[in-house]
Parts: sequence; C-alpha cells; structure tokens
Amino acid sequence: MDILTLFIIVPILTVLVLVFSKGLERARVVSMIGSLIQLGMAINLMFAYFKERAVNDSIMVFTKDLVWFKNFNIHYNIGVDGISVALILLTAIVVLAGVFISWKMKELPKEFFISLIVLSLGVYGVFISIDLFTLFVFFEIAVIPMYLLIGIWGSGPREYSAMKLTLMLMGASAVLLVGILGIYFNSNADGGPLTFNILDIAQVHIPLAAQKLFFPFVFIGFAVISALFPFHTWSPDGHASAPTAVSMLHAGVLMKLGGYGVFRVAMFLLPAGALHWSWFFIILAAIGVVYGAFSAIRQTDLKYINAYASVSHLGLVLFALLTLNKIAWNGAIIQSLSHGLLTALFFALIGMIYGRTHTRDISKLGGMMKILPFIGAIYVITGLAYLGLPGFSGFVAEMNIFVGAFQQNADTFNRVLTILVVSSIVVTSVYILRLVGKIMMGPLETNEVNDLPKATWYEKTGILLLMIPVIGIGVAPFWLSDMIMKSLEPFIHGVL
Repeated sequence: MDILTLFIIVPILTVLVLVFSKGLERARVVSMIGSLIQLGMAINLMFAYFKERAVNDSIMVFTKDLVWFKNFNIHYNIGVDGISVALILLTAIVVLAGVFISWKMKELPKEFFISLIVLSLGVYGVFISIDLFTLFVFFEIAVIPMYLLIGIWGSGPREYSAMKLTLMLMGASAVLLVGILGIYFNSNADGGPLTFNILDIAQVHIPLAAQKLFFPFVFIGFAVISALFPFHTWSPDGHASAPTAVSMLHAGVLMKLGGYGVFRVAMFLLPAGALHWSWFFIILAAIGVVYGAFSAIRQTDLKYINAYASVSHLGLVLFALLTLNKIAWNGAIIQSLSHGLLTALFFALIGMIYGRTHTRDISKLGGMMKILPFIGAIYVITGLAYLGLPGFSGFVAEMNIFVGAFQQNADTFNRVLTILVVSSIVVTSVYILRLVGKIMMGPLETNEVNDLPKATWYEKTGILLLMIPVIGIGVAPFWLSDMIMKSLEPFIHGVL
C-alpha cells in the first residue's frame, strides 16, 4: 500500500476499532494509539519526502492515480509536495495533542473521538488530493463533524453556534462547488478532455473571461473557512461554544484548509483571475487583520480573545497569498503552521484554566502563575511567541510576510495596506501583554482558587507536543523554509 493512502486507511481503521470499544478507558487508548500511528506516519513521510525529492524533481511525489468515476474523469489521484507534507505533520501533531487534552472526556467518549478522527481523515484527504473532486469530497468530510462536535459536546449556545458554523461553511461549499465546476468545464480549452486533475488543468490556458468569473467563487469558497472578513462571524461563536480539543482542531487544522485551497486551487489554476481580483480581496484581508486585532482587545472572554486573534492572524495568511510574492507566500505557509500550533496551544491552556476555575472571564482571573506554575509559564511563552518574539515560529512567519509584501507592492495603494497590516503587531502586543499581566501575574481575585489541581501528565504531554515545534521552527527554520520554497517554484511560475 502506498505511503499516502495510509493517511486515509489508518483513521478509518481507528474509527472501526472505536465503534466496537466500550468505556472511556478503551476509547481514549484506541484514539491515542491511532493518533500516535498517524504522527509516526507523518514523520516518516517527511523523511521519505526529503529522500525522494533528492532524486525526483516532479511537482508532486508519491503520486497514485485510480479511476473513480470514469464518465466524468474523476480519479482518486493523490500526491504531495513540501507544503502538503508540512501541513500533514501539523495535523498529526494537533490531533494527538487534542486526544491528550480530551483524556477525561466523559460524555459519549467513543462518539466524541470518532468524530475527531473523522475530521482528521477529511483534513488529510484534502492535503494529499490532486483531483479537484476528490479534494472537495474530503473537504466536506472535514467540515461536517464540526456540527456534531459543537452541537453535542459544546457549551453555552452550542446549538446556535453549531448551526451558524454549519450554514456558513455549507454555503461557502456551495460557492466553491460552482467555482470547481467552472474550472472543470473550462479544463478542455486547449482541446483535451475535461478533467479534475490539478496538474493537468495547470497546463491548460483557461480563457481569461472564465478565470475572472470563477476566481471569486473559488477564493471565497475556501477563504470563508479561514474567516475572511466579512464572512468571519461564525468563527468566534464556534470557538466559544466548542469543547477544548474541537477548538484546537478547528483553529489549528480545519481553518488551514482555506489558505491551502486558495493557494493550491484558486491561485494555481486561475492565475489571471488572481491578478485581476487581488486588489479587492487584499483589502478584505487587510481589514480582517486589523479588525480581528482590535476586536480581540475589546473581549473579556479568553476564548473570544483567541478566536478574534485567529481572525487577525489568518487574515495575514490570505494577505500574504494575495501579494503574489514568493517570499510572502513562504511566510503564508509558515504562518499557517505557526498559527496552527500556537492557537491550539492557547485553546488547550484556556481549557485547562477553565476546567479548574470554571470561568473564562479575565476580570475574575489573576495570579495563575503562582497557583498553576506550569500552565502559567507555558501561557506566557505562548503569548510571547504569538506576538512575534524572535526565537519562535511566529517571528519567522511574519518577517517573511512583511518583507515579501514590501518587495512586491511598490505602489502607494499596496504600501499603505502593508503598513496597515504591519501595525496589527502593535495591537497584538497590547492584548497579549494585557492578558499575561492580568491573569498570570496580577493579584488573586479570590481565595477559592488557592488549591487548584496541577497539570496532569496527559495535559503536559499535549502541551509539549505543540510547544516543541514552535521553538524548533523559531530556532532552526531553514529546513522548513527550504522545503516550502522549493515547492513554491512551479506555482510562482504559473501565477507571475
């Protein structure tokens, strides 16, 4: 069996074993083992990719092509480049960390872990798909479990949040499907057969009118899941109502599908459409960056603060992609990885704090560094990494984005937008340092929290799984940057 299909088979087998498992103990052990295998596979894939890339200069490696539906030329067509490999590794890390953070899930644990694993299956499928239709199917598989995970295991107005999220993302999927079909029916513009194959379509000269027409459909269809302004409102409510592990996967993994789809499909297959529409969508992305940062300042709920911070930081990804610059694109991919790790860390820590204090209101929290030293120390480090302190992954990503944006955008319009986006760093520093000062180092708000349970082994394991790569990327980013930059070459040549 090929190395990539295992990322579909192993989650399916994990789900099948979970179906026949009974009780919390078996459910979490099975989920842990399945997730550990996935992480091992992801690490093995990374080393195998480096070895294969040394002798194979194809755009995609480890490709496999099986006919799925012959009449419409739909194939199970898979392959990866350096960007896919990096995102697969991110997914495996966040899923395993989510399992550890959910170790004490008592309400329908088997069903919870099944939904979590199915979500990861969809995400893996998107990252390995070369066929547009197959990619869309896996995209839907990744989105659908979110309704159950929030609606059943969430808190607060969970039904409202789950339904709002589902309606927004399903609406975006309908828009995306129109765009994909538009690409499909123009894939024979050079006289060949109709195809969903991304690599084949990239060689076709799709008519300019079709590119201008369908680029907004594909871009919006993917960008909504990355909380593109003004279609972002589902995200903060979904985060606030979701259980901890679901927030981790939602922000850490699921929202990465948006930037990936924009890059892999919209930019690559419709380059003229990207050049035509970039000025409009880059305005929306810039507004999202600044709006998300200022909205985070106004929040008093820890989850809402992190949710709006995600809107801001994922806006950076879309902004970087729309600059159409290689260095900025490299920063966009690293930002996706960095944000996935850091926001998952924040949500894990928020869940740990809430589980002990039963509040997320920052006005009721204080002195956490003294009461919960491990959680407090990691929260401070994560906050510093999130605002872009050198030595962490956030700094590497943002430096690439801003340098690339200034290089590419020589006109006044784009320079003003870039300066506006860069200013969001200052706003980010305000709400991060305010949080750290208030809830970690501020005075105790009540004596009732003096004897809170310390972090458990499984919580520490989940946290360290996320923290180690954040520091690793910050200290030694060149191997990752080189892997991404080499994978960007064919895409840059196609767009510019």
